[in-house]
Amino acid sequence: MTTLSFAVLGAGRIGQIHARNVAANGRVRLTGVYDVDAGAAQKLAAACGAQVIGLDAAFDADAVVICTPTDTHADFIERAAKAGKAVFCEKPVDLSEARVRACLEVVKAAGTKLMVGFNRRFDPSFNALKTRILSGEIGSVELLTILSRDPAPPPVSYIARSGGLFRDMMIHDLDMARFLLGEEPVEVFAAASALVDPAIGAAGDVDTAAVTLRTASGKLCQISNSRRATYGYDQRIEVHGSKGLLRAGNMTQTTVESATASGFTTDPALPFFLERYAAAYRAELDAFIDALVDGKPITPDGSDGLKSLILADAATESAQTGKPVRVSL
Repeated sequence: MTTLSFAVLGAGRIGQIHARNVAANGRVRLTGVYDVDAGAAQKLAAACGAQVIGLDAAFDADAVVICTPTDTHADFIERAAKAGKAVFCEKPVDLSEARVRACLEVVKAAGTKLMVGFNRRFDPSFNALKTRILSGEIGSVELLTILSRDPAPPPVSYIARSGGLFRDMMIHDLDMARFLLGEEPVEVFAAASALVDPAIGAAGDVDTAAVTLRTASGKLCQISNSRRATYGYDQRIEVHGSKGLLRAGNMTQTTVESATASGFTTDPALPFFLERYAAAYRAELDAFIDALVDGKPITPDGSDGLKSLILADAATESAQTGKPVRVSL
């Protein structure tokens, strides 16, 4: 069987993760890296044993991995789909629901495969939560709690074009809520403030938010987000069910624990998403390759990207109006 060729668009932080993972995966071949910054593309390509390629050449590969700025995603997805190429795209497909819907129509008409990068589904601990929920270990899920807090806010220049906390940061948690609840939310209620940096508020965004989701059967999910966690990258999930509770805690730099007369201490939580979700990014790529090589279903796909964006839009509206927002996914 011919080894599938992959091209990576974007040589920033997330592009570096995916390019290195593709290069290290024995089942596919990284043929090239593209970026508008030729120096960044050259540096990443050299590190991965690949070539720097032009934008047009990227769509000659069997699969295109899109890690460019959000406002380019839908255009590149459509171009790849029309060329008959498989697509992996980092979230979100776009910040506009209408644009996402139009893009997905192009993908559907082309009959190509599109995977959206909600990597947290592939985290070993969070994936184990899903497996054990499905096994019936804690009975019917009643209350899901997701805590997701960054160690520090991004630059305000990024905030201004990010689409806001709900579409940029919480969208991962909204996808995880859908993944673990087993039912689609029908109502979203959000409250948010700018408490970490006044400049974020001045840019029209928030940095601290709490959201409640409710499904048609009454299952609840609480999501807590902050752009500041002085103790590291805070990523925890608790699932309460009719027969018990499952919990996935933070990952620390080592598992060494000290116990003295002063109490128990551990190492700090891992510093950020690059380290915390390294295994998830590798598993995500494996799942994409499985879908291409073995014909396995793509998940999460474009519809998952759309539904999470709809929830993020609803959370944004709710935070602005102070009222719950009904949704239909």
